[in-house]
Amino acid sequence: MVRGSQRGSSRRWLAAVATVAVLAFVASACSGGGSKSKSSGTSTPSTTVPNGGTLTVGAEQEPRCTDWIDACSSQIWGSWILEAQTMPRAFDVVRKGGDWVYQPSNLLTGEPDVQTSPKQVVTYHIDPQARWSDGQPITSADFRYTWDQVAHGENIYDQTGYQNIASVDTPDPRTAVVTFARSYAAWKGLFGGLYGIFPSHLLQGTDRDAAMKNGYTWSGGPWRLESWQRGTSMTLVPNEQYWGPKPHLDRVVFQFLATTTSEFDAFKAGTVQALYPQPELDVVSAIQQGLAGASSKFTADTGNLEALWFNNASPPLDSLPVRQAIAYSLDRDQIVERLFGMLGVHHPMQTLDAPTLAPYTDTNAFAGYRLDLTKVDTLMTGAGWAKGADGVWAKAGKPISLQLLTNANNQRRSLTMQLVQDQLRRAGFASTLRTVSSNDLGSVVASGDFQVALYAQVLTQLDPADCSIFCSANIPTPANGNSGQNWQRVNIPDLDPLLQTVESSLDEAARQNAGKQAAKIEAANMIALPLDPLPNILLWSKRIVGPVDDNPIYSMFVNMNEWGIRP
Repeated sequence: MVRGSQRGSSRRWLAAVATVAVLAFVASACSGGGSKSKSSGTSTPSTTVPNGGTLTVGAEQEPRCTDWIDACSSQIWGSWILEAQTMPRAFDVVRKGGDWVYQPSNLLTGEPDVQTSPKQVVTYHIDPQARWSDGQPITSADFRYTWDQVAHGENIYDQTGYQNIASVDTPDPRTAVVTFARSYAAWKGLFGGLYGIFPSHLLQGTDRDAAMKNGYTWSGGPWRLESWQRGTSMTLVPNEQYWGPKPHLDRVVFQFLATTTSEFDAFKAGTVQALYPQPELDVVSAIQQGLAGASSKFTADTGNLEALWFNNASPPLDSLPVRQAIAYSLDRDQIVERLFGMLGVHHPMQTLDAPTLAPYTDTNAFAGYRLDLTKVDTLMTGAGWAKGADGVWAKAGKPISLQLLTNANNQRRSLTMQLVQDQLRRAGFASTLRTVSSNDLGSVVASGDFQVALYAQVLTQLDPADCSIFCSANIPTPANGNSGQNWQRVNIPDLDPLLQTVESSLDEAARQNAGKQAAKIEAANMIALPLDPLPNILLWSKRIVGPVDDNPIYSMFVNMNEWGIRP
């Protein structure tokens, strides 16, 4: 996953994408982009939770580093495993009725005070009980330090939102006053899901990146890092200074397993008790037969979006007719049907926003891009291309050859790319497949060393952050310390102000209207081609006791402090 990514930004990336078709035995039918879910054997909060014991979880990806501000922390699994468990945050994401909403975390005494005129000013009131694992209080200085590091540091993953802040004042240790130079609508996502809040008393005046990137033992959450065995596991133990509900478990071990097959083998053997899986096709029959002693859940109500992401600055993809011709070459309905049909998902996404962001987008923006080889011919010939004797498009005597990039050792990804390559070939496009490790995919794409990449963006806050990944100012360059998330190198003057409105306007109706207009421009310029909503899948042993559920921002592990395990 990209810690879209997807993150200031609201996204990190996800490299290994779930093959949800294998969970037909779990889920009811739903249409593409829907929000239906189904559970089997869900644990309930009313059950008495035992104390003690070790929980072992299968983790698909190992973090490249654990300095959440640095560009090296692009993978979402690092956020799920450690950031969400150890970094205090101003707001939590919780379910309210059928919606996901922001709620002040136990770091605060309640809702912040908000002033919108003449400038946007947010005043946070910190709970006097909140403290770091060394016993020192969490203070307003920690808010100020976090802002300063993100807004003014180098090699920052994403500075969105924090760069809108003019100052963070500290009238007393329990009060942080954040004044914005430019309004920022998604302010509740700051000092939260993307980065958390950092301990100034430990990091001020030090090399933050050196102190954090290989692990850190301090914490402001329910857990702290006990050990990190590179390539093997990461072990968390309770933070005894945590002022909220303390963990029931003695420790949680995240065991890094290289393939989904090895994850499922470990789960069936009982050596791991929980998975947030990206199932491979070779485990379909095993799952459909049922897993003894297991509970499961599937949901399409996610903050995820999988797409074919184009490098808009890389020839020949710097040509709009070529990008559009590629879109008309593909039968996305057929691809989605092949991959997800047995689940009841038959149609692709038609927007570059995740399902949870539907109010801010035109959910049918890309619906006009369907298989149409006549349009392919018209676009390509109009752009000066002609088919050679081999049926491949060529220009100035040079045949076209597209490089398709994805992560290695993923059967479902391989099948997706095989389907894409077959359809492109019939339309006259030759292509090659390049695979890299899941750990390397994010850095390769960020560097611009790709043409077409298959991965998913994953929200780390509830607000849209399209400006962070599509605004021209966020194209990674030496001028911005290569910190931008616009890995697709999108540069559309008409798009920037609309996405900036979505990001900054405090008028909710204006934000939604701008988002819908922006979606139409994104589609007209074919900056990327959406595929599916990437549903989330949970599998856990019935030995686990407590409220197990999915969270579209923080994953199923966010409330592990409330879990226990039976012998």
